[in-house]
Amino acid sequence: MRSLALLVLAAAVGEAAALGAAPARAPAAASLRPAREDAEEAVAVAVAVALPRSADPAAVEAAGDEAHGDASSHHQHGGGYKIVQWEWSYVQTPYIIAIWILVASVAKILFHFSQRVTTVVPESCLLILLGLVLGGVVLIASKKQLYQLDPGLFFLFLLPTIVGDAGYFMPSRLFFDNLGAILMYAVVGTLWNAFCTGFCLYGMKLAGVIGELGGMMEFLLFGALISAVDPVAVLAVFEEVHVNETLFIIVFGESLLNDAVTVVLYKVYISFVEVGPGNVQTADYFKGVASFLIVSIGGTMVGLIFAVILAFITRFTKRVRIIEPLFVFLLVYLAYLTAELFSLSAILSMTFCGIGTKKYVEANISQKSRTTVKYTMKTLASIAETIIFIFLGISAVDKSKWAWDTGLISCTLIFIFVFRALGVVGQTWVLNWFRLVPLEKIDQVVMSYGGLRGAVAFALVVLLDGKQVKAKDYFVATTIVVVFFTVMFQGLTIKPLVKWLKVPRSTNRKPTLNEEIHERAFDHILAAVEDIAGLNGYHHWRDKWEQFDKNYLSKLLMRKSVYHKGELWEVYQKINIRDAISVIDQVNRSFYLSSNNSTSHPGQGTMTYICLSHGFCRRENGSGVCLDLQVIDPVSGGKLEEETETHHLLTGNLYKPRRRYHAHYSRHFMTMGDKERQDREVFQRNMRSRLESFKSTRYKGKTRHKKERSQKKARLSCSSQPFFSHLDVHFSSSSFTNYYYYYYYCSPCSLTQSPAD
Repeated sequence: MRSLALLVLAAAVGEAAALGAAPARAPAAASLRPAREDAEEAVAVAVAVALPRSADPAAVEAAGDEAHGDASSHHQHGGGYKIVQWEWSYVQTPYIIAIWILVASVAKILFHFSQRVTTVVPESCLLILLGLVLGGVVLIASKKQLYQLDPGLFFLFLLPTIVGDAGYFMPSRLFFDNLGAILMYAVVGTLWNAFCTGFCLYGMKLAGVIGELGGMMEFLLFGALISAVDPVAVLAVFEEVHVNETLFIIVFGESLLNDAVTVVLYKVYISFVEVGPGNVQTADYFKGVASFLIVSIGGTMVGLIFAVILAFITRFTKRVRIIEPLFVFLLVYLAYLTAELFSLSAILSMTFCGIGTKKYVEANISQKSRTTVKYTMKTLASIAETIIFIFLGISAVDKSKWAWDTGLISCTLIFIFVFRALGVVGQTWVLNWFRLVPLEKIDQVVMSYGGLRGAVAFALVVLLDGKQVKAKDYFVATTIVVVFFTVMFQGLTIKPLVKWLKVPRSTNRKPTLNEEIHERAFDHILAAVEDIAGLNGYHHWRDKWEQFDKNYLSKLLMRKSVYHKGELWEVYQKINIRDAISVIDQVNRSFYLSSNNSTSHPGQGTMTYICLSHGFCRRENGSGVCLDLQVIDPVSGGKLEEETETHHLLTGNLYKPRRRYHAHYSRHFMTMGDKERQDREVFQRNMRSRLESFKSTRYKGKTRHKKERSQKKARLSCSSQPFFSHLDVHFSSSSFTNYYYYYYYCSPCSLTQSPAD
């Protein structure tokens, strides 16, 4: 609008000049205004245009009137142009956002300077304390609280980044293996906690422990919003505790899927409060049940629809790789907004969109796009989580928004903890009748203690209408205390509790190929057992889904080149990566041995010759090389000489490209760098050398096969010559991949040893 006004004013200047310059073209009676008036109008418009963008319309009008009154003095002063102008109102909003993001990022850096503090105190607790300090400083400086956690900002911008990251990188196999337990805790457990907490608080009010704060519907509404486990708090605390994968996925899955129950109960009770408890009819309760089904199933369907759309679009982005991450972020976010548009469960929509689309999107997009999506999502989620906890601390400082009631706060803390524990124990007893691996008592203790509340409950209680809910200020104060207690006290003590109970911890070790092969074999065996027994169990339906996905969905949503490549090619790429890691291990061991020899014998010069063979290198031990960029620590000081020697050693012995490439720039494509070109050339050389080695082995096997035909049928050996001697097929790279995979992982000799050895 501002730029449009400037264009209109400029057009007016031009019109005034035209009218003043050519008055003779029209009759004198038809002249619109005298030439002197036109000149004064042009001067006034010019003054208005020269004003800063931040000036308001009143100032512009006043400047115009002043210019009309004294145009000659304006010409005498030579104009009012300013070299530097203060434009705070123009950049205020983005500048404040950038400053808060900067403060949050610097806070995370400062927290991790001291490992003793971060290993004891969770990061979320430190961020809340920082928010309390910042809120106190702002309150003292300005006498009022200027910044708070806005519910609209939280639900539309901060929460989607965290849920999108969690849904997209959700371990789908683990999630669906425990889906029954997750739904049990999310639906039945949340309903149990909400009703029991609300009714007991109302009972305490009738007993006189709590003041006159409202009727039964108000307490049921408060019980609904305070009983749901918060996904932001669970992620922040449980990721630092590192509990085992099953325990983590159950608690985190519950915090995501209970959103439908919370949304429905929240809206139903608000409508009941608005119409009054006496006007609620029996049909309204059935409408509430139907609303729960529509909100949960509808949100899930919206997420799956957008997942199919996203996967299908990425089939055709081969020539425009640069916009692949944009499609991922945009459509996942649109799934969230579309669910909010129809009052469905946005968290469920975004979660299932990420889970459903990852397999196909990761297969279609390039490696650079996958890396971009991964680190961008992680960065946005981390910043959003930091801002949420800081603003929780800032919002708690504003006393004008809440009122204190000791009885309400004490009873709420007791009830949510007691009913959470009772619900977990009762539901686990039922689930263990059907689970192959039951949940132990120590798991139940951690699940009961890990029911954390967070920013979702705070945002919902802030959204309450103070005119409808008279006890809103008391509910806000109670919610703040509950959030601080669960995140800070339980977050501080859950790690010692896990160590004391000796709860199995998670491991970052990836499964070997041998384990993956046996896991698939067991899946097929269990599905066959269910078919023989005539049971349509979990393994039966999973096998049916995999067949449907292979025959229809993968063909529809994956690019043909990706779909026909198969899994053997991926296995061969893993083998090459493993060989490269073993070579790096050999280089590191040789270098450190040479360094130790040179330090132990300073008078003798040592020279280390490193042979970087590309043969069939197999690691005898686990690799000490870490390929995860998130856990690589910077090199500490005092190692400059060692780094210099390492650099010269690697420069002299490692790969040097034979081909020359010209630099190229493209706005639509990400050009391949030196490292990518070198990796591709090394891979091609490695393939070529293995092909030649295989050809020679195959030729020797054929000649030996002719000479020893009588002995071949009498023995079965693990050597490569008898294995390849009977294969009378045309050689190609794909057939070599199949033979190489079979020889290393399916031949009789591989059954006695692990592929990682």
